[in-house]
Formats: sequence, C-alpha cells, structure tokens
Amino acid sequence: MVARESDRVPTSYWYADRDGAAEPAVLVLRALRRFHAADSAMRERLRVEMDMNESDLRALRHLISAEPSGRAIAPKDLARLLGISSAATAKLLARLVGSGHLRREVNPNDHRAQLLHVTPAAHLEVRKTLSSMHERMLAVAENLTRDQQETVINFLNLLSAAVDAPKEVAAPGTLPPTVPLGTESPGSKGTRNDTSHRNNRR
Repeated sequence: MVARESDRVPTSYWYADRDGAAEPAVLVLRALRRFHAADSAMRERLRVEMDMNESDLRALRHLISAEPSGRAIAPKDLARLLGISSAATAKLLARLVGSGHLRREVNPNDHRAQLLHVTPAAHLEVRKTLSSMHERMLAVAENLTRDQQETVINFLNLLSAAVDAPKEVAAPGTLPPTVPLGTESPGSKGTRNDTSHRNNRR
C-alpha cells in the first residue's frame, strides 16, 4: 500500500524541512543544543560534587546571583523563584543551613522576617568548582570582536523571546527588535549584559 503524503515521517525531527538554503540555520541550532547539553552536564557534575539535589543547587545559585546587586532574599522570595511551597522551602533551608551553605539573619526592617545569605564556605566551594570553567568561557567571549558580541547577544535574546512566546503570538519569521550591547534583553527584565566594558580581541 502506498503511504499517503500526510502519513510520511518528516526527515528532520527537531526542525521542519526547509530548502537547502536554510541548512546553516539548522546547524546553528544544533550547535546551540550541543552547548545546552554541555551546560546541563556541567550543572549535574556540580550537583554531584557539592552533594546537593537540584532544588538546593538552584536556591544557592539564586542567592549568589542576587549578592552583587545587594538585593535581599527572604524565604518567601526564594519560594517564588523556585516555584515551590512554603513547606518545601522550609525543608530546603533547613538542609542548606545544616550543611553550612546558608545562614539566616533577622530582617532589620522587620524582626518577624528573615533574610538569607550564602556562607563564605559555600562561596569557596562554588568558586573552586567553577572558576576555571568560567575563565575559559570568558576567554571565548572576550576573543570576539564587539560586532560579533552584539550579534551573539542579539541572537540569544531573539531566541529566548521565541522560546518564551506562546506559539500563537507571532507568525513564523517574525522577529522581536534587536537589543544593543549592554542593555536588557526582551522578556528578561533585570538581566544585563556585562561584557561591554571588556577589551575585545580580533
């Protein structure tokens, strides 16, 4: 029996078949998937080395990322960031305090509330595990010219917007506006690029 056109399995699983001219775009997305796989594997190694579950490690990352801006994180803020209940947050905090990764202090503006802080020992542990990898990643980014950096930033911002948007929002081929180097990306308010001050190499 001859298969109907509608029954045929597409030759490309992840992306719709396109004309040959679109193949380089697929190669870009495949390279992005390779990076995503490498990043996920790195995070799993970090979780194992620090003997933490995924939620505890995510909590630690949120708290560390908030420190440079001086933003105070309370238990309710962490629960919202992680998308977990108050009861689950209480258990998570008990684990992190017990392991020496976290300390709690009374909120000076509200003595009924608490603020969360990563301990120096936890900072040292994370730095020991990640510092060499971060230096290698930074070296790759610094080796780009400014034009290349802007191209990469705009591509990733556009891709983030495409992933976040409901499928009915925009027709295929519709792109959100590009974002200049050093400004906030669409849909990621509060996240700023910090590479604009670095020297670029050719």
